[in-house]
Amino acid sequence: MADYGSKGRMDTNDSLRLLPTTGCSGIELLEADTFDLHCFQSLTGTKFFVVCEPGTQHMEALLKVVYELYTYYMPIRCELFDINLAQAVQKDCVALLGR
Repeated sequence: MADYGSKGRMDTNDSLRLLPTTGCSGIELLEADTFDLHCFQSLTGTKFFVVCEPGTQHMEALLKVVYELYTYYMPIRCELFDINLAQAVQKDCVALLGR
């Protein structure tokens, strides 16, 4: 960590924001005690996030479905996007729970 004196001192988060690693595409999965955060970044740089219970499976696949819906129904402020997103989430929940 760089130290530029007491007024210029950067904490770890500042270092991460200001000094990205070359070739790094960003966060894909952040695991915490009470939740997991999954991220999918499209080739255009648009990022999609899902927050779920720790250890929840198949979130990468769900995020790809959300991205496909996004590209199909742009802008996402339309009723068909909302309906299809709800169906995708429900389908994923049914697959996970085996119901």
